[in-house]
Amino acid sequence: MQMISKASCAMATLPCSRVGLLASISCLLKIHLILLNVLYFSVGLNFKVRSGLCILPGMRQLSLSKGLVYGFTRLLSTPFKTLRGASRTLKVAQFCSVSNMSYSLQIELVPCLKDNYAYLLRDEDTGTVGVVDPSEATPVIDALSRKNWNLTYILNTHHHHDHTGGNQELKARYGAKVIGSGVDRDRIPGIDIVLNDGDKWMFAAHEVQVMDTPGHTRALVISGRMVDGLLLLVLGGVKSLRLHGYAATAVFVVLTFSIHLIVIVGHISFYFPGSGAIFTGDTLFSLSCGKLFEGTPEQMHSSLRKIVSLPDDTNIYCGHEYTLSNSKFALSIEPNNEALQSYAAHIAHLRSKSLPTIPTKLKVEKACNPFLRTSSTEIRQTLNIPATASDSETLGVIRQAKDNF
Repeated sequence: MQMISKASCAMATLPCSRVGLLASISCLLKIHLILLNVLYFSVGLNFKVRSGLCILPGMRQLSLSKGLVYGFTRLLSTPFKTLRGASRTLKVAQFCSVSNMSYSLQIELVPCLKDNYAYLLRDEDTGTVGVVDPSEATPVIDALSRKNWNLTYILNTHHHHDHTGGNQELKARYGAKVIGSGVDRDRIPGIDIVLNDGDKWMFAAHEVQVMDTPGHTRALVISGRMVDGLLLLVLGGVKSLRLHGYAATAVFVVLTFSIHLIVIVGHISFYFPGSGAIFTGDTLFSLSCGKLFEGTPEQMHSSLRKIVSLPDDTNIYCGHEYTLSNSKFALSIEPNNEALQSYAAHIAHLRSKSLPTIPTKLKVEKACNPFLRTSSTEIRQTLNIPATASDSETLGVIRQAKDNF
């Protein structure tokens, strides 16, 4: 009750012109506020204040309707402010904008599970070793043992278990640091270092550029408004909140207001410009793209556009060996594509010898991958897609056809 009284007194000291409806309700209800203990709000992400709204970087904000239960909170001991980097509970990544001074990056493919690929990375100058998307620990441990390497970093493109299943065992065995998306960190096992869209991180002397590439995955957060030191929250109770280690107390009332649903990208790609390599996880495959489990055609199309903007000789390292089946689908909707015909024959030859088809060149994908060829007249005619359909709408139709193939 002492907490409630303090919060009520704090409200009473605010000018009525500032608080408006909140102050009126407070005067009517006095200390008999309606307390709702529904949701514990804890995000621990980077906040920015734009036009009075609390916004998380790398998100899309969707305005919903009115009439939900809102709460407000006043920060007690410290002012709300914009923070950079990770939560205090995580080690902040060391970012660097210096150009890559070494090109001696060794990349080793490690088959995992049924058709997954993990990738060992080694800087030949320093011996620094990383692994991208370890589905399981045993194949990675075996590969490291054969080469007498010690693991330094674990890089995750997204949270799905077939890309993070080996995290904890590898971390415990080697003391490796786990790296992943800052906005998806609650779903990545053992994460130590968070990276966000546009960040640059150094793997030994190799610059790594982080790209948000959603579509296959995403995350959701519900947010409120920042008003004169009060943070309006959705569906909450009297809780001790942690915003980057900042304590706050929430006292909630029934209000009618607009809410904001924030869609966070939950998939990142790691681009090594000095080595001409990008690790795309489940966003871009050879001759396909990831299923839209959590994302939308618009998100996937935007992500693929980012990747397509890279140099043509970029090597694509994806998360799965799906290329043979992908080639059959691609030929079914664009049978007259001569570049695709040639590439499909090459793929069939490789797989007949149980050889990997990865990496693939971006130039090849631009010529053959139907998800990068949404403007193709033949593809649109085959799938009865109107000429007026947008590229993202076309991608959605292609993805549905692929799912049913």
